[in-house]
Amino acid sequence: MEIGSVDHVELFVTDAEETAARLCDSFGFAIAGRGGANTGLRGCESVLLRQNDIALLLTTATSPDHRAAEYLRHHDEGVGVIGIGVDDAHAAFATAVERGAVPVAPPEEFGPAGARVTYASVLGLGDIEHRFVSRERPGGPFAPAIEETGSRAPGGGLHRIDHFAVCVPAGELDETVRRYQEIFGLTKTFEERIVVGSQAMDSKVVQSRSEMLTFTVIQPDTTRDPGQIDTFVRSHGGAGVQHIAFLTADIRTAVRTSAERGVRFLSTPLSYYEALPGRLGEIGVPVEELSALDILADRDHTGVMFQIFTESTHPRRTLFYELIERRGARTFGSNNIHALYEAVERQQAADTTARHA
Repeated sequence: MEIGSVDHVELFVTDAEETAARLCDSFGFAIAGRGGANTGLRGCESVLLRQNDIALLLTTATSPDHRAAEYLRHHDEGVGVIGIGVDDAHAAFATAVERGAVPVAPPEEFGPAGARVTYASVLGLGDIEHRFVSRERPGGPFAPAIEETGSRAPGGGLHRIDHFAVCVPAGELDETVRRYQEIFGLTKTFEERIVVGSQAMDSKVVQSRSEMLTFTVIQPDTTRDPGQIDTFVRSHGGAGVQHIAFLTADIRTAVRTSAERGVRFLSTPLSYYEALPGRLGEIGVPVEELSALDILADRDHTGVMFQIFTESTHPRRTLFYELIERRGARTFGSNNIHALYEAVERQQAADTTARHA
């Protein structure tokens, strides 16, 4: 199957309107549409957010039988559906099921001729639904059950979804990667073992040929001390999306803008930046400016990347977000991943201290 894009991400949340307001205020998303019983949605209400090529659908269950209600009971808020843009959702669904995917919803077409949208879903990682989406008219209506407003906000400089980081229980990494390769035709592009103090984790990256759909899959090493991946799997109630990375062309401006809007980012110690020139050489941005903004920098064999991660505001401290700027880099920097997990450890330690204060 040919995967062309991340069409949308659907998050199951307790209050779609409240979550929408927070994401608009924090990252510059615009409310682009709403759906509910009056537009044809059954058992839920949804708010559609857009920013450039990013579409987030926030869904709240109004019926205890809706899948969003079941998801919230098990995981609390988080990513329930990843919409995958394909040329032919009928064919993608048939291929995935033939290759062993568990079907969720067969192909269904919506809308008038010339602007039809086709949805079809299978299970992916854990209980996350992968929804194949094909659109006769790119840029046309999202779906008939979403009444679109057409409004746009100034934006926060975010362009598209770069990747998803997902955590799986120990022993499930290889099988998860194999299924993404065999069912969805993704290719393994990167792998590494990360050691943080007495903890360790293993990571593999799978990506579509178009490079528009990327998963970083991480499992804990249970032969070492328990760490944050163990904590995520326990708190989330199984495998799930740990963070969503938004691609930006100017991370410094995006960080300043988001911080002014109230976004809290993970901090990085000064020692990281003191070692940066010797480790990376010239990277085109003053190290002092990166340090002031807590932006991480790394490089691969094709270029440089800059990354920063938000603190988690999730009730269970699971889901958070990343901003990433790529200047030629196509993979992931090992030192940045190490720095991320050290930063998350510091946040978790601070949370523990605050709870016992």
